[in-house]
Amino acid sequence: MLRFVAAIGAVFLTFLTNTGRIVMFAGLALATAFTPPLYLRAILREMVNIGYFSLPVVGLTAIFTGMVLALQSYTGFSRFAAEGAVATVVVLSVTRELGPVITGLMVAGRVGAAMAAEIGTMRVTDQIDALTTLSTDPLRYLVLPRLLAGLITLPMLVVVADIIGVFGGYLVGVYKLGFNPEAYLNRTHQYLQATDVVSGLVKAAAFGFIIALMGCYHGYHSRGGAQGVGQATTHAVVSASILILVSNYLITAAFFGR
Repeated sequence: MLRFVAAIGAVFLTFLTNTGRIVMFAGLALATAFTPPLYLRAILREMVNIGYFSLPVVGLTAIFTGMVLALQSYTGFSRFAAEGAVATVVVLSVTRELGPVITGLMVAGRVGAAMAAEIGTMRVTDQIDALTTLSTDPLRYLVLPRLLAGLITLPMLVVVADIIGVFGGYLVGVYKLGFNPEAYLNRTHQYLQATDVVSGLVKAAAFGFIIALMGCYHGYHSRGGAQGVGQATTHAVVSASILILVSNYLITAAFFGR
């Protein structure tokens, strides 16, 4: 019994230790934003890498998610003669949940892994130590631009995903399920509120920060050559995905928990 309790305690202490390290890492990186220099070109470059190059996968995922959601909603609501609610369900589901979450998971798989691999390779090849030798703060030059880029770019991607996802539902609703186009658009606008969109954008900003933080943290602390870089990449994607789902619940409870 004591061994079992000790094992649980060891796991809990390890969790607290790793959480503290991540928080300190993020705090030290963000603190560099308040003193010069600020590498604006690096921030813009990371915004392009995160945002522009993620548009194809985010767009494809969003449009098929909206199309499937419309089909499934119609199938379920037709049992209760409530087919008219399909447009409302599609727009609320996409803007509140599916747009931010699916975009976050897709970007975590594409960008989080790339960040961890890039910074991890720099760590195991001593390039980060070389930056320190050249009086360049690695947190300021490598980590802060990625954190800011993720924080700024993910809401933009989610806006695009929301529009494309709702459009996918419109295509299925009008051209496959036979809804009147004007009536479908009216139902879409009628029940959509600013809180629905704002909550999704807040989630997107949090997800972008989490993705960049996990990618940078695991890459920055990778060890052991190529194998260590591979493990850092895996840990970055898995931890970012789990934190996205956890933070999604917490933010949803904060906005709609009453």
